Amino acid sequence: MLKQNNRPNLRVKRFQKKLSMCIHIITCSFFTSSIFAQTISYSEAEQYIVENAYSTQAQRALQQSAQLEMDAIKNLGLPRIDLNATAYSFHSETSVPLESGKRRLENSLTRGFDDKLSQWENVLSPEVIDQISQGFDQVVSDGLNKVPNNVDVTVKDQDVRTSVSMVMPLYTGGKISSAKQIATLQAQRSTISEKQQQDAQRFEMIQAYFNAQLQQQLANVSLFNFNAMQQHYNNALKLEKQGFINKGQRMQFEVALNNADRAYQNAQSNLQASLFSLKNLLKTSDRLSLSTPLFVNTTQKNDLETFLSNYDQNSSLVKKLQMDTQLANENIRIQQAAKKPSVFAFGEYGLDDKENWIIGVMAKYNLFSGIDKNKNIHAAELKRYAAEMMTERTKQEIENILYKSYSELNASQTSHQLLIKNTRAAEENLRIQQLSFKEGMGTATQVIDAQNALNALKGEMAINAYKYILSLATLLQSYGSIEEFKLYVNQPRTDYIR
Repeated sequence: MLKQNNRPNLRVKRFQKKLSMCIHIITCSFFTSSIFAQTISYSEAEQYIVENAYSTQAQRALQQSAQLEMDAIKNLGLPRIDLNATAYSFHSETSVPLESGKRRLENSLTRGFDDKLSQWENVLSPEVIDQISQGFDQVVSDGLNKVPNNVDVTVKDQDVRTSVSMVMPLYTGGKISSAKQIATLQAQRSTISEKQQQDAQRFEMIQAYFNAQLQQQLANVSLFNFNAMQQHYNNALKLEKQGFINKGQRMQFEVALNNADRAYQNAQSNLQASLFSLKNLLKTSDRLSLSTPLFVNTTQKNDLETFLSNYDQNSSLVKKLQMDTQLANENIRIQQAAKKPSVFAFGEYGLDDKENWIIGVMAKYNLFSGIDKNKNIHAAELKRYAAEMMTERTKQEIENILYKSYSELNASQTSHQLLIKNTRAAEENLRIQQLSFKEGMGTATQVIDAQNALNALKGEMAINAYKYILSLATLLQSYGSIEEFKLYVNQPRTDYIR
């Protein structure tokens, strides 16, 4: 008998020591976290990630890039003015034929001399004139025969020429206006993409922040369950010692205590993993204290019909797809403009001392380029049709998500009210089972089951609140107003899970 009584005492001391150590660790952890933990609300976490997330910064850079590209071509269509400078050095060797030139020179000299000699006909006799003429011809012929029939010539030159030129489109068939419109649409689309990215960051933060809160609640439930089972086990040891229960009944509490301990360790592991994900998003390694609890709004601000009728005016995704259709329309206009002529005005003015200049108008119409322009137009029209169909299909998917999210939202609100009632009943049932067990009218299994049922309801309430939050976030994101999520946190008639 002494042996049997000592064994329970040893178990009591062992578990009392373990319990005191747990309480000490929890107390130290709470004290440390209260001093060094960084308290952060959901609104603060959302603001941080919207402004500082890597993807947000990348999208912001893309939006600024699109805006600069739009600004870069806003003056497209004005005259293009270029300053031209040409520096060159020229060297050329060629053979110049002189034979024909020699004949022309000989004929010219003899005719000219004969004309002059004819003026002396009254003074000189014809014989003398013929002798003089023949002698001159012979002298000229002999002289020209000494000149080669070909001569090699080398030409060299170097110069720097500058000018100002201007080209101005007068008519391009609509290419310039379409190019400007495309740049404007791209800038607007990039702005929508930036908002869409921010909404995605908000949704990610909602998941991470409130998942950490959920895991914290589940860890609290597990700790509460562990402490309760520890108390039940301590009571069972006393009752066994006093002979009110047998060893088998006491061991049922021991098994339940071990299961509660294992569940608590798993809950702690899940909590640490969720906190790590949250801190990673917030780019911090500090200990975090989350001040915004899980919540359930007991009333709904808008009905389903409101969401379904107005979502296309708010949804960033729908707006982007509609803008893709507009871009496809502009692409059709560009392809159509390729079939039209282009007219340009041009001019050039030399900046050297000669001041040469030229102005004019040039028209260009492509007759053949190897590209079937009609097929390009048809291809652009098919792309526009595809964009329209994708927009309509996306609307169907968004409507399905809105309907499903709204239904899950209402289901979570209803479940929350039922869970509150069930929790009150479970608390009363546990109290009754504990009294029955002490009076010998109940069993250990009944007490353990009642305790587990109560803890399960508390965990289920936290899980249901998290489902409500995700359904609300999905509904608002699909509708295009997830930035209003933080307003629901402080909405009147809201139950908080603490």
